[in-house]
Formats: sequence, structure tokens, C-alpha cells
Amino acid sequence: MDLTYRRYADADADDLVAFLTGDTWPFHGSPVVGAEQARQWAAEGRFDDAETKSFWIDGDGDGEPLGLVRLMDLGDSTPVFDLRIRSRYRERGIGGHALTWLTEHLFTALPRIRRIEGTTRRDNAAMRRTFRRCGYVQEVHYREGWPSADGTVHDAVGYAILRRDWAAGTTTAPAWDDERTTEG
Repeated sequence: MDLTYRRYADADADDLVAFLTGDTWPFHGSPVVGAEQARQWAAEGRFDDAETKSFWIDGDGDGEPLGLVRLMDLGDSTPVFDLRIRSRYRERGIGGHALTWLTEHLFTALPRIRRIEGTTRRDNAAMRRTFRRCGYVQEVHYREGWPSADGTVHDAVGYAILRRDWAAGTTTAPAWDDERTTEG
């Protein structure tokens, strides 16, 4: 599938509302987004402001976006992202393509950043595989760190890629046993 990335603009607010309300997002804080909430997010600049840029994922479909990539904390040396793929397009490799694209885009467009981070729920096996396939390394495990709208609390896991690993095509594992070197 040939994918392209098109910058979100304020004029896309109605399309954004339709996108967010027209599907479910099981691994996000709110799996169902209401129209009022989506309009508020758009009005607040949650998808486009000085620190946030969003991109529609377009493909060989029926003209509607396949997904949305939101890049956040762009003024920081470690930006983060949110990735949403429409349910009928999930499990087709679009997430991996989008993660590869956003990684190259950020490291190319923002030479000052050193790393990119992403977090998902522990039970989101597809996204966790995607992180690993795209060179991201698990760095954190937040026990009961992801509350859901229904009151359930899930573990969350965080992944990151370092610029130097991306440039070299390698991965560097965290020093998980560092407590031994800091204890007296």
C-alpha cells in the first residue's frame, strides 16, 4: 500500500471530528470520543499548535484518511507521538510504516532532538511488536499506569529510539542492572 502523510490544518476540524468519532480507539484513554470532546480538542489546538503537529495518513483507500499521527512536545529534545489507525486498516503494516515515517521525519526536520518516545498499554501486542520492528527499545514499565474510561487500570510500557541508534541502524539496550552500581 502506498502511503502519504498530509499535514493537518485547522480547516480540517470537521474531518478530525468525523475521524475521532467514527471509530473506536481501544488502546487510548477514551476508546470512544464524542463529537463535543473532539471539537473542543480541535479548538484548543490539541492537534496543531507551536508544540504539536499532526499528519493524516492517506493511502489507496476511498479518499478518507487511514489514520492520524500526532507529534507532540516538538520544542523538547524528546518528542512523543500519538498514532491512530482506523480499525478496518489495522494489522496491515500501516502502523509500522507510520512509525518509520515519523521517526525519519522528526530526526530529519529537528536536528536538536536526541530521542523519540512512545507509550502504549502493556496488552497492545500489535503496537509493541511495531515498536520493536522499527528499532525502538522498551525502557519503562509503569505498573497500573494507564487508567481506562471504565475504571480499569492497565500497565503501560514506554519505548524510545535514540538518534544515534537510528542513524547507525542499531539498538542500545538500557542498563537494567544499574542499581548494583549505585548501591553503597
